Amino acid sequence: MADPILYRKRLIPEECILLKDDTVLYRDEQIIVTGWNSLKPRKDLHHGFSCYYLSDGIKVSRFYKEDNSLLFWYCDIVDYDYDRSADTYIVTDLLADVVVYPDGFVKVVDLDELVTARESGILSEHMLKKALLRLDYLLNIIYAGDFPALQKPTEDYISSCQ
Repeated sequence: MADPILYRKRLIPEECILLKDDTVLYRDEQIIVTGWNSLKPRKDLHHGFSCYYLSDGIKVSRFYKEDNSLLFWYCDIVDYDYDRSADTYIVTDLLADVVVYPDGFVKVVDLDELVTARESGILSEHMLKKALLRLDYLLNIIYAGDFPALQKPTEDYISSCQ
């Protein structure tokens, strides 16, 4: 299977960016695993790996510092538009995110952006419901102690490189 073209679409701020420098490390019908460097240089975040769970509407990313130490896991609630003829995914960030720190602390962020996007008409009621249901799905996985299963595809790749 050839590498797909990936775009990241944000609602707030509104932008759609070609992820031209992301490297597709693995792909099947269920997931896409990528490696990447930070789009905008930051002191803390340098690079990472992401796993797109296509049927679940979540993206689980492992964020690293420049020294290769783990910052945290960042989980985006997303939606996908796929153009089969162009093999192109537009991954839309549905605003709600979950951060899982190495010590196991879990933080849900950006819920206020869901309200802002809905009130301004950027996000339909249907998409708001989809975002909340996907967030609930992800949190249930985390709280049940099953988050390692979502970490596995990126960790398998990292292990194979060592």
